[in-house]
Formats: sequence, structure tokens, C-alpha cells
Amino acid sequence: MKKLLIIILVLAAAAVQGQKKKDIEAIKSMCGCYKVTFEFAETFAPKQDYEFHNNYRSGALEYVLPIEETKNKIVLQHLLVIGDSMIIKHWRQDWVYENTDFYTFHKENTWKYVEIPKSEVKGQWTQKVYQVDDGPRYEGSASWVHLDDRHFWESTADAPLPRREFSKRDDYNVMKRRNRQEITAYGWLHEQDNDKIIRESSDELLAREKGWNTYEKVEESKCNLAKTWWEENSRYWADVRSVWDEYFQSKKDLSINMKVDGKILFQRVFALGDRVNPDQYDSEAAKKEIREIFNLHFKQGSKLAFAK
Repeated sequence: MKKLLIIILVLAAAAVQGQKKKDIEAIKSMCGCYKVTFEFAETFAPKQDYEFHNNYRSGALEYVLPIEETKNKIVLQHLLVIGDSMIIKHWRQDWVYENTDFYTFHKENTWKYVEIPKSEVKGQWTQKVYQVDDGPRYEGSASWVHLDDRHFWESTADAPLPRREFSKRDDYNVMKRRNRQEITAYGWLHEQDNDKIIRESSDELLAREKGWNTYEKVEESKCNLAKTWWEENSRYWADVRSVWDEYFQSKKDLSINMKVDGKILFQRVFALGDRVNPDQYDSEAAKKEIREIFNLHFKQGSKLAFAK
């Protein structure tokens, strides 16, 4: 009986490791050079007098590269390639295995720290999505599914308004995102079923929308400029992530004044990155200035984490 139990435990452990290996392969397969198409369409509204907004469509060339990998964490950085001479640091996605620490979006640039029991995330991966300045955006946890030659992950998370709408609309303040990331023959697909929510004392649905972000793999050489740019700028952005991590490790709620004295947080972070000299880079000096920028934009209750 004891021998049978040992065999069962060994087989179970092997199955878990086999699943995890497939998960890691799926996550890392999202790396590469892509022609990306962004498409969104509002599909439903509970109020009959709601005026549906026009469909949205745009595209870009985007490079996705792994910038960190450990046993239970994979970090993928997205870089936009504009023409033959410009790179824009885009969003970032961290994948963390059996993660229990979450920063969940509430509303009005406030994220609340939530700790989840480990039993609730067993075998799951958390996708932590970050803004262009590496600040938080949204986080969701779920298991990768590998079935009938399909490989996908899907979860639901509250998020700020998307960049395509946050400067144009004020009729809702939370987007409840149902995200599906699926590996495909052409690359991968980020499919969305989103609720546009008015969050006050309770939640009210304004409208629903469907989204497709299609990542079609192209020749890697098209993104050579992005590779060079990242080699020159990666140390600065590693320090930006490091300072953010100082805050996240405090496990305190976070509230941000995104715009102070006419400048948005990401503008100051990007401007500092443009000023630093890659050939004479001083990590401690850079992190000091990054902390000063954050303290300028963080609301009073959030500043305490940086008192050193």
C-alpha cells in the first residue's frame, strides 16, 4: 500500500511538471517580431439611448522579448517599432507561477493589495500587466489549457481605461477585462470580452465590447532596431522595475496622481531615461531620481514606502 501511494505521488508530481513545462513553452512562444492589429467594437448596452462609439482599428510592428526568467517567473517586454529610426517602450507582461500577491485595480488610479490563499492558485499562472512606465495596470490568475492542439489562458480582471479611450472618454471609470491569450499557427491572439463599468458605490454596466489583438509573426530582422535599443536602455528600465518592486513589496495600497504640474508620470520616467548616459550609467543615482519622480506623483499614503 505504501509503495502504491509513493507511485501515485510520483506520477502526480510528474504530471504537474509536465503541465508546467507546456505552460512555459506557451508563454515563451509569445516572443518574437510581430505585425500587430488592434480591433475593438462595442456590442451591447443595457440602455436603449446609449450611442455606440465607432469601431476602433490600428496596427503596429512590435517586438516581444524575454528580459527575465526564473523557475516561477517569466517577464516579457513589448517594444513598438516606428519606421526605421524610433522605438517606443510599450507594455510589459509578467507571468508568475502560483502567485498569491495581487494589486487589483479599484478606480481613479488606485490599486488595492490583495493576498490570495495558495490553495486558490494551485497550478495557475498570474499575468501581471504593466503600463509603459512599468506601473501597475491589471492582474489575473488562471491555468493554461493545452487541449486538442490548442494552447490558451483566460482570466478576468478590473483595469483602468485603455489608452485608446482614457483621454477621450469620461462616461465610465473601470474596464472589466476578460482576457484570452491563445497561441496560434500565425503567432498568438489576445482576445477580449470587456465590460465598461461605472463604479461608484456599486457597479453599473455602461456597454460591452469585443476586442482582437492579433500578433502575426514576421521576419525577426524587421525588429533589429528594437534589439539594439533594448541593449542600450535595459539597465535604466531594470532600475525602474526595481524601484516599483520596492513599493510592491510593501504590500500597501497604491494611489497615484498621474498628472502633476502639467506632466504625466510616464513622461517624467521616459524623460529621465532619455537623459541618462548608457556609457556612464550610475544605477544608484538613477534609482534616486526615479524615487523622487514617484514621490512627486504618489498620493500621501503611498509615499511612506519610499522613506529611507
